[in-house]
Amino acid sequence: MKIEIQKKDLLGLIGRTQNIVEKRNTMPVLVNVLLETAQNQLKAYATDLEVSLTDSSPAIIKEDGKVAVSAKSLFDLTKELLEGPIQLTKKDNNYLEIKQGKFLSKIVGVAAEEYPVFPTYKSENFSKIDAVEFKQMIDKTIYSVSNDETRYHLNGVFFESTDKNHVTMVATDGHRLSLIKKTFNNLTFNEKVGVIIPKKGLFEIKKLIENTTDDVYVAVEGSQFIVKCGTCVLMIRLIEGKYPNYQQFIPQKLNHRIKIPREVILSSLKKVSLLANQKSKAILLTFSPNRLEITSSNPELGDAKDELDIDYSGPDIKIGFNARYIEDVLKNIEQDNVDIELNDQVSPGVLKASGINDYINVVMPMRI
Repeated sequence: MKIEIQKKDLLGLIGRTQNIVEKRNTMPVLVNVLLETAQNQLKAYATDLEVSLTDSSPAIIKEDGKVAVSAKSLFDLTKELLEGPIQLTKKDNNYLEIKQGKFLSKIVGVAAEEYPVFPTYKSENFSKIDAVEFKQMIDKTIYSVSNDETRYHLNGVFFESTDKNHVTMVATDGHRLSLIKKTFNNLTFNEKVGVIIPKKGLFEIKKLIENTTDDVYVAVEGSQFIVKCGTCVLMIRLIEGKYPNYQQFIPQKLNHRIKIPREVILSSLKKVSLLANQKSKAILLTFSPNRLEITSSNPELGDAKDELDIDYSGPDIKIGFNARYIEDVLKNIEQDNVDIELNDQVSPGVLKASGINDYINVVMPMRI
């Protein structure tokens, strides 16, 4: 393999692999990125056997070939080179020579044949999804994903399409649930889709699409969720298992609704929770007519209290919550006002933007 490629193209290509390559060394070969020439392009492959990425950049191909080298070493070295063309040459024993002007370096590589078999797909049935709205759906659910590995089916976001125009994404860790619905025109899934996308895969999708102006296309094929954006393709191995019936966790009848300015309650929570138990982040909300009192207490740190004027005329309610759970929701609402809907101190509460029902958060109460 002998090629010439611009620094910006190589840096972009290798940069997209950095969070995918396996750093835990369960399989040492997975710290590498596989480079391969193909029709005036340099192609890069990276995988941790759960998330796989392939991408390409234009290059001048002088000799075809392929080699696998350390993704981090190649990326770090490329960052320090000057703007302009870089020469890459595969040498004996799978060394990769990097040359620019008078600079010369060789990186230890491995034979391409030692790299794991890369996943492929046959599907041409991709649905076009707006990148901004897809990223928003990820942002508004991913914080509720469970980190409990014994409940593996909750370690991702449930992606569901029930018809040609709607997608629902849901996440829960058993203590809270986040659900968002979006309308997309003319989805082309062959049938009703309900799959669990792992958390790492969602982070990679988010990074891929957050600054793009390209269209994003998604498909489900077998045990893979596939995302195409520009020249890049992500293939994500889906989590096996049955996702719980999330509808039964969403309270259908709540008797009390409190409307509060988002920034006001978010600021108050941040202050009061500083003195809460650092593990449970427990705070107590006391609702009374036109008044909300937020308190925290920690024998090791002290206590805090804040009072807010609110739009509420119902009975007194005292209810404990994990402050971080509430803050996560408030940070992902763009509207000025939020609604908190409650029944009593032992029932789950629902948080959403005032007057908007396509983004719902359920939070379980805490005993304080």
